[in-house]
Amino acid sequence: MNAPFPLGAEVVNLVDLRDPGEVARIEGFVVEQGGSLFHRPAWLLAVQQGTGQRATGLVAEKFGTLTGWLPLTEVHSPLFGRALVSSGFAVGGGPLAGKKSTSEALCRAAQEIAIRQCCSDTEVRSGDVPADWDSWDHTHCGFERPLAEDDEAELLSIPRKQRAEVRKSLKLDLTVEIGNGEADRAAHYAVYSASVHNLGTPVFPRSLFDAMLDQFGEDADILTVRHQGEPVASVLSFYHGGAVLPYWGGGTFAARALRANERMYYELMLHARRKGCDTFDFGRSKTGSGPYSYKKNWGFEPQPLAYARWTAPGEKPRNIDPTSDAYSAKIELWKKLPLAIANKVGPFIAKGLA
Repeated sequence: MNAPFPLGAEVVNLVDLRDPGEVARIEGFVVEQGGSLFHRPAWLLAVQQGTGQRATGLVAEKFGTLTGWLPLTEVHSPLFGRALVSSGFAVGGGPLAGKKSTSEALCRAAQEIAIRQCCSDTEVRSGDVPADWDSWDHTHCGFERPLAEDDEAELLSIPRKQRAEVRKSLKLDLTVEIGNGEADRAAHYAVYSASVHNLGTPVFPRSLFDAMLDQFGEDADILTVRHQGEPVASVLSFYHGGAVLPYWGGGTFAARALRANERMYYELMLHARRKGCDTFDFGRSKTGSGPYSYKKNWGFEPQPLAYARWTAPGEKPRNIDPTSDAYSAKIELWKKLPLAIANKVGPFIAKGLA
């Protein structure tokens, strides 16, 4: 560990996640505090392995006992600058502590590290932050609800119009496969890369998905829907704290007519319950967007998500929001690129979108 940031009896230290003992200690703290998937060192280490963005973090301790944890990804990008993000490629993972003062102290220590590392921003996704940080809760919402007790009850829990689409998908010539082997990974990446290309977004490197699946083992898998043998919809999901989180998913152009996405999410609900989950976490969507409305159609109620940022003096906040006006022309141009070229160039760009 580096020199501690003193807080009276409580100190904040920078951790070395190459130390298996420290990783295990923090993993235990995350479980004890009811932290999210994105608080787990396993998430940070998978991001590092899959994208090269360095995993680090800060712990608060009092007399040798952990009292707080702030996971951090050091994001370096020639296009989007340098930032400390808690957590990289995540929708949550801000300071985790029993006391607000501890959370704020972790954030203050992160500011010091950001200055030392020439990072323009420190970005925190959830948790308590100092009062002088910029914070907001109007841009994104999360969606989750309990899973039903059996397959038929799950179907009936879906609002009528969306349930009709699911019923149609059940009558079509679709097959469902679940796993995390090479065939599952290849099918998922083919579908996901085509899906984000259609949206005008650079695709993440496949190495990120491979690292996540390798790091999380039985706590992650891929569900793929096929039509006549061809993958048309696929999602990489995580299982944490009794919840399933469909995280990276998409469908091809053919998926809409085949209702493949409807089949995919319904089958995932059934699969998750059989794995012992009791909650379906549909992830976040930009407020008022198409995905936001889609999730509401499934009967999920939006819950605002709180985010915060500290920007170093004299620096401009980085902008990685693909829906901002600054990127509209670039998105339209990206859609016109051949998929093979987009898949070669995209991962280089997307590594900076943590």
